[in-house]
Amino acid sequence: MAAKEENNDDDYRDGAGDSPETAAVVVAGTTSGVGKTTIAVAVMHALCKKGLKVQPFKVGPDFIDPSYHTFVTGRQSRNLDVWLMGRHGVLDCFGRACRGADVAVVEGVMGLYDGMSGRDNYASTAHVAKMLGAPVILVLDAARGARSIAAIALGFMRFDRGVRIAGLVLNNIASDRHASYVMEAIAGKVRAPVVGVVRRNREVAGMEERHLGLVPAFELQKSKRNKIAIAARYVAEQIDADAVLKICNSGPAAAKSITARQGKEEKKKNGGSGAVRIAVALDESFNFYYADNLDALRRLGARLAFFSPVHDRALPDGIDGIMLGGGFPEVLADRLEKNRQMIKSVSDAVGQGVPIYGECGGLMYLTRSIRGYMGERRGRRMVGAIDADTVMTQRLTLNYTEASCDGPVFGRMARVRGHEFHYSSITDIAKDSRFAYSMKKGAGVAGGRDGFVVGGGTGLAAYMHVHFADARLAAALVRSCAAYSRR
Repeated sequence: MAAKEENNDDDYRDGAGDSPETAAVVVAGTTSGVGKTTIAVAVMHALCKKGLKVQPFKVGPDFIDPSYHTFVTGRQSRNLDVWLMGRHGVLDCFGRACRGADVAVVEGVMGLYDGMSGRDNYASTAHVAKMLGAPVILVLDAARGARSIAAIALGFMRFDRGVRIAGLVLNNIASDRHASYVMEAIAGKVRAPVVGVVRRNREVAGMEERHLGLVPAFELQKSKRNKIAIAARYVAEQIDADAVLKICNSGPAAAKSITARQGKEEKKKNGGSGAVRIAVALDESFNFYYADNLDALRRLGARLAFFSPVHDRALPDGIDGIMLGGGFPEVLADRLEKNRQMIKSVSDAVGQGVPIYGECGGLMYLTRSIRGYMGERRGRRMVGAIDADTVMTQRLTLNYTEASCDGPVFGRMARVRGHEFHYSSITDIAKDSRFAYSMKKGAGVAGGRDGFVVGGGTGLAAYMHVHFADARLAAALVRSCAAYSRR
């Protein structure tokens, strides 16, 4: 899709768009912490058990919840984020991912109506549900209420008549008596069926957590993944899968996705620059990637060579660029430090002018050191391509971001949108450091700046995560790698 279209204000407006054809349902919560992820995974499991091909999605910029979706359904979960992707990007991603699927299940983010501000639904779960023309199943935590739960449900249904709440799931029900109180109240006041009554069960393990949220599913040991499967089955048994499927099929039919045509246009437009090989860090420490970003590079002809900064001793041979995604380098900083061969390999590549792009965890790995995780005082030595240090903090930095860019990898661009999500800060920054991003929204590294220019000026590393629904970004990265390849 053209960059001009990606940055048109109409592309980011609130309201319904041309919804895709695939049957879909959005699983939303009244707030964060109501068990939304557990219920969404259980719904996916229940529909899979009926023999359906379930395509999972996650609203918002989350990297971790989608790994649980993928684990349960066997299909790669995708993110749907209006701020990062725009309306066309959301619809294109949905249409592309749903090919070959029977039904789509979309897990929401935060509370149903929580978005960029209190003024409207922009970038909220409700916003995405309206774009897709998808009905909503609302998850209510009934642990501390009975009749009042019906009042909450009624308020959510009346708050925005354009959002169709078509079913309810009652979570954390204590007993049959508790369930009957809540059900009686709902029956008298709320015109939406209860499709799940989930009993509280402390013996059934929930999702394991870490300081940035849940632990990615593929990081968990087999025994813990089995516990997730057991939890999904336990909850799914308390979900009426037939009622959920009926809700899924109640969304309006809509226009076909235009992604096939756009994909051809992208490759034609950028073809000839795509025959590059990009090394992508992927292991326990670096695993925060949007699947759509990797797919965008592949559509442009790039070949991806995955490697592990924890386990491998050197970068893959014959590469034209490096991607270091986000993740948890602080957790395994001791092992990253001990792998001096890989640190030297990355440092040598930077010195040779290989284009390198790092986000958040990748930025941290490229600094001189990481310290402060679990109170550790000693700094663990990292690559040192950035003349600064990383310090873990107790404060979460969580923002949507927007910046203008003028630097390596992406070149000169206006209105680059992203998000930042970290418990660290960059300190002792060299005075002669150069930055590619001027922040219009978000904290960045310091003083409204982000995106360290790495090495001799061929690399960029930032706290900001971006999404390649903005087609300018993937194309620029591939061009930068192709320029190095032609040297």
